[in-house]
Amino acid sequence: MSRQSVAKAHQKIQELSWEPKYHEPVSQYGTDYTFHKAQKKDPLKQVLRSYFPMQEEKDNRVYGAQDGAIRGNMFRQVQERWLEWQKLFLSIIPLPEISAARAMPLLFRTVPNPELHNGQAIQMIDEVRHSTIQQNLKRLYMNNYIDPAGFNSSLRNFQNDYCGTIGRQFAEGFITGDAITAASIYLTIVAETAFTNTLFVAMPAEAAANGDYLLPTVFHSVQSDESRHISNGYATLLMALSDESNHQLLERDLRYAWWNNHRVVDAAIGTFIEYGTKDRRKERESYAEMWRRWIYDDYYRSYLIPLEKYGLKIPHDLVEESWNRIVNKGYVHEVAQFFATGWPVNYWRIDPMTDQDFEWFEAKYPGWYNKYGKWWENYNRLRYPGRNKPIAFEDVDYQYPHRCWTCMVPCLIREDMVTEKVDGQWRTYCSETCAWTDIKAFRPEYEGRPTPNMGRLTGHREWETLHHNQDLADIVTGLGYVRDDGKTLIPQPHLDLDDEKKLWKVEDLRGITFQSPNVLLNEMSDAEREAHVAEYKAGGPAGRPAAKAGVGA
Repeated sequence: MSRQSVAKAHQKIQELSWEPKYHEPVSQYGTDYTFHKAQKKDPLKQVLRSYFPMQEEKDNRVYGAQDGAIRGNMFRQVQERWLEWQKLFLSIIPLPEISAARAMPLLFRTVPNPELHNGQAIQMIDEVRHSTIQQNLKRLYMNNYIDPAGFNSSLRNFQNDYCGTIGRQFAEGFITGDAITAASIYLTIVAETAFTNTLFVAMPAEAAANGDYLLPTVFHSVQSDESRHISNGYATLLMALSDESNHQLLERDLRYAWWNNHRVVDAAIGTFIEYGTKDRRKERESYAEMWRRWIYDDYYRSYLIPLEKYGLKIPHDLVEESWNRIVNKGYVHEVAQFFATGWPVNYWRIDPMTDQDFEWFEAKYPGWYNKYGKWWENYNRLRYPGRNKPIAFEDVDYQYPHRCWTCMVPCLIREDMVTEKVDGQWRTYCSETCAWTDIKAFRPEYEGRPTPNMGRLTGHREWETLHHNQDLADIVTGLGYVRDDGKTLIPQPHLDLDDEKKLWKVEDLRGITFQSPNVLLNEMSDAEREAHVAEYKAGGPAGRPAAKAGVGA
């Protein structure tokens, strides 16, 4: 099909659009933005006649590579450390994809532009395809990897896991609240235009370095569709910019969307890339180096900053603070340490760090060992059952963190934690920005302007609160993190499956009471709470409690 005939077909589609005169259309998904009809173009001009053959060819390549991986015995060569972390990643990622598909109809009646509707409809099909091939990839891993436990239960488990719940709230942000905030700014303008760079480009490179060439095949096939989604978001953004009254909302939403993406995507992908790899070549880029290239330079400097010419205020401070957290405040390392701390309440095995890992981290992040090395040595020392409890319940100079009410990633940069009483409950936030999101941005009014369509952050958002004062063995059993024998845990703080004595059992956790930091915080008196928060903020890095008076740090 020639490009000229595609353009003609694309134009013909627009002529088929009409506005009914016989009734007033009902707005199914509300927005506080104002839009006027305008001739914003879809630069890709995709039509189904050209779209389906292209996607069929891409799918043939994906499924052909999967067949080749099985025949080539890839699953006996891939690094176990890497595939264990894929149990978490591949359980979460299909939900953002299918949520993105569900987000597109939010825009059909909200954005009055038939040409963009065509692009949004095709994006919806894209997202369904992405979710399908990712689910199929997970199924392939389950059927061929030496330890399928975790892969086989991840559809059920990811939404009740102490990490997966973070991914769930991230994905549900695409389809809740103001249609433009969710489906355009949060999804297409920030998540897809900025953070898919590390998600679908940097991460596949790391997969290949660990002997996994299936994930790169699948995710490069996904990333090749993102240019279409980016163009949908940019065209919608230009339409919104044409009305001055939208600038206030755009600036609010850019701040929220940027920060929540940074908090969640950098936490997850940074951990997978830095702590899920066995590739410790000196020339390999660190996540900080990848982030600087793919997000700071390619997105922030090339995409966000030019928007200032339209009179839009860009959140420079948040971009710089995101970079500061990654390169100076150890954000990714703090997250990885937290994930490993909670190993009994997940469904994958977390490999200890080795001397080779220590050397690489120290070379890429000078001072890493002094901050995190001793804790990882303790993790290695406590990895087998019999003589000790899981590391979270041993004295290893680590204070279990408070959870951020907004992004749900714990408050790991402890000096930045904010505490406020909101809707009758004391809440903790990882930062001033997450506190602002809950207290000011996600409200029926913003800076004196009614915003009835904005979402709310409600319900039982803290994983720990759901399990307060329960026995750890009962928590793990109730969540389904037990192998088919009914006694051995799916998660393990090591990769040694061949020795039964090294595997933790449910009874090894019996008698350990789990407590929620937020419940305890709300039970304190005002004076106790003030002292506790001050002590918490004085702690760290690496979760170390604040030094007592007269005691060295």
